[in-house]
Amino acid sequence: MSGSATEGIKTVLHPVSDLTAAKAVYTALLGGPPQADAPYYVGYDVAGQHIGLVPGGAAQGMTGPVAYWHVPDIEAKLSEVTAAGATLKDPVRDVGGGRLVATVTDPDGNVLGLLQDR
Repeated sequence: MSGSATEGIKTVLHPVSDLTAAKAVYTALLGGPPQADAPYYVGYDVAGQHIGLVPGGAAQGMTGPVAYWHVPDIEAKLSEVTAAGATLKDPVRDVGGGRLVATVTDPDGNVLGLLQDR
């Protein structure tokens, strides 16, 4: 295997149009209340995975859930996947607490998220 490894998919974000309704469904599905609960984001931590609800996600270009691959070096992985044929969708940005995210699309247009915690 060449290049840098990932830590796997640990985060999946879902765009939602009605945060209250979505929160009720995901709370029932996941068996407990969210660990992060704000008007701009609701997050659940279940079995080592983070499931997030993004209100207005469609307006941000999210057409469906986005799986985020956790990586130790987001810039290096972004370079690797774009050199291999992925197209940059959203450049690296800090979303708070030193967490960096970026998205690319594969040759079929599927959105792949990259995430690095500092």
